[in-house]
Amino acid sequence: MFNHVVSQKVLLPKYVSTDNDPLFRFHRWLANLRLLDIEEIETVPFVPQSHPFVEHVIGTLRREYLDRLFFWNGIDLEQKLLTYRDYYNQHRCHSGLSGETPHGYGTEKMASRATIGVYEWASYCHGMFHLAVAG
Repeated sequence: MFNHVVSQKVLLPKYVSTDNDPLFRFHRWLANLRLLDIEEIETVPFVPQSHPFVEHVIGTLRREYLDRLFFWNGIDLEQKLLTYRDYYNQHRCHSGLSGETPHGYGTEKMASRATIGVYEWASYCHGMFHLAVAG
């Protein structure tokens, strides 16, 4: 999965947050981080508050999506996580962003007034989430 991510033509992060799983001590993982000049930030053992944003996203993902989902293998799970990522960043409102989506946050745009009687339902994540969209 790591090789798949770095092979894409995207901007790589400067930091990656990891927990204390022995997986993250594996020599290939550490070598990849060194080669890509990515700094690892480890959480404090048994203190989930040390990385509250990561814990919040993991909890939201589990409660909203994974607890209601079947997946058959790693590839199936990865595809379903990608659909949730798109929904989460482009369509789901976030209270911490004043009801905006992360994708649209900070862009200057005039909000058009919605007509109450004219709307339709948009479906996301293979029909798991439905949002009303102004027509």
